[in-house]
Amino acid sequence: MQTKNLTAQVKATGDDTGEFEAIVAVFGNVDSGGDVIAKGAFADNLAEWETSGDPIPVVWSHDSNDPFSHIGSVLEASETETGLLVKGQLDLDNPKAAQVHKLLKGRRVTQFSFAYSVLDSGPTEVDGVKATELRRLKLYEVGPTLVGMNQSTELLSAKSDDVEAKAGRVLSAKNTEVVTTAISALDAAKSALKALLDAATNDDGKASTGQQVKDEEPPAAKSEEPPAKVTVDASAWELYEKSLSLKELL
Repeated sequence: MQTKNLTAQVKATGDDTGEFEAIVAVFGNVDSGGDVIAKGAFADNLAEWETSGDPIPVVWSHDSNDPFSHIGSVLEASETETGLLVKGQLDLDNPKAAQVHKLLKGRRVTQFSFAYSVLDSGPTEVDGVKATELRRLKLYEVGPTLVGMNQSTELLSAKSDDVEAKAGRVLSAKNTEVVTTAISALDAAKSALKALLDAATNDDGKASTGQQVKDEEPPAAKSEEPPAKVTVDASAWELYEKSLSLKELL
């Protein structure tokens, strides 16, 4: 999942309902990340949202981990000649939503953003500038934010009560499969290293670290042969420990 932020222009109205209207994505211009959104990029996904009956979330500055940063929902979304137009409703009984709307009306926050995944893209050129054309996108959420990447968005109106810099990616199904495979490989490596270290352990239960086990005469009461000489590189133990740490991080 990626995000794009765009400069917004706030035009307050006399109606205090918590509704807003904004162009949250602009077609045809190259942003500071070298991307240009093609008209029609949202069409398929908007139809999917409408069929699902679920509202597109309005989230403050992509802070999706905080439930109070889910400050509203999109009432209508459509593509225009300019870009992606949304009409939304802020939850003004949520103190954070009320504060964000106050910031929008006071022009202390003047930018808008949306989160998306790229389903289809390719190279293009706009006015002699090479760019990546985003041809088909999956939309996750929209919302106000402080710092933007594209300077051409427009917040058309905001109503209230009285009251790409680009972000990092999340784990997709493909990435999850890669992580699972890596964990399995680490488990196999751990088992192999443990077996090697067990084989290198002397009678006192101490593993050798780069030195050969000394020959010892067997006790008089014993008839067994003395243990064979075994050499183990210290790096094997280090790799074993690192494999455990890496597994925990994954």
